[in-house]
Amino acid sequence: MIKVGILGAAGYTGGELIRLLLNHPEAEIVFANSESNAGNLVSDVHEGLIGETDLKFTNQMPFEDIDVVFFCFGHGKSEAFLKEHTIPTDVKIIDLAQDFRIKGDHDYVYGLPEINKAEIIKAQHVANPGCFATCIQLGLLPAAKMGLLKYDVAVNAITGSTGAGQKPGATTHFSWRNNNLSIYKPFTHQHLAEIRQSLIQTQGSLDVDIDFIPYRGDFARGIFCTEVIRTKANANEIIQGYKDFYCEAAFTHYSEQSLDLKQVVNTNKCLVHIDAFDNKLLVTSCIDNLLKGAVGQAVQNMNLMFGIDETAGLRLKASAF
Repeated sequence: MIKVGILGAAGYTGGELIRLLLNHPEAEIVFANSESNAGNLVSDVHEGLIGETDLKFTNQMPFEDIDVVFFCFGHGKSEAFLKEHTIPTDVKIIDLAQDFRIKGDHDYVYGLPEINKAEIIKAQHVANPGCFATCIQLGLLPAAKMGLLKYDVAVNAITGSTGAGQKPGATTHFSWRNNNLSIYKPFTHQHLAEIRQSLIQTQGSLDVDIDFIPYRGDFARGIFCTEVIRTKANANEIIQGYKDFYCEAAFTHYSEQSLDLKQVVNTNKCLVHIDAFDNKLLVTSCIDNLLKGAVGQAVQNMNLMFGIDETAGLRLKASAF
């Protein structure tokens, strides 16, 4: 069994990670760390787990007892934590924050299995991709592989309220979010850097803008994304290129039919679809922001790092209705 520790276990990602690992056939949670909830039952905070576990939060971090630790911190806290604490070199780290996603003076592998699977398998440390970044990249990467990103790409994506984290805020409480819609961080979202990094890795260069407009949606979970690519290439050949690109992907699939969000909510899947309009391609992609966009992908990466079935613990049924 893979012995697991979780830091920042009381938030949305921590709760979803615990839910997945409790049902994982080859993993065991050794500790779920939360300073503010130490001593409390996990199911008192993550109430969907009532009857599933007697696990309690702890303020202890017995790294010597685990094989892998998940960082479920807010952005910027992972790097600070590592400056103040020592984790044994044989303990693998999967960081769900953005601290190590951009290549630099560190050994973290960017954990998008669709393009970095071989590197993830060998990695000691993995930086899990962002939720918007995952959805947008998976819609664009096959086009990048075919060298089609020669003009600015227009991207619109809407996310559920869980994407903002568990701590209440002005734009997350029910009376504001319900029956409402808004944009935020247009053209400046923090995930753009990692998106560009992967597109450059795949296409070889990227001399165009990714014009990304994020939306806050009136629903709890999921990301639904549309991307407009200008190209004169043959649409049927492009669609075949998408199918070929994802033919061996465990969770990303090309759909012949138009997409809706409920096809992926509560799964680790990404679905992608293309519609052709003259010299434009409309690419649609969708994911569950907490699963393929966060902890589902993190568990997928853990499976790869430990050499077990990539899909272990992740065969989840979509909500669908």
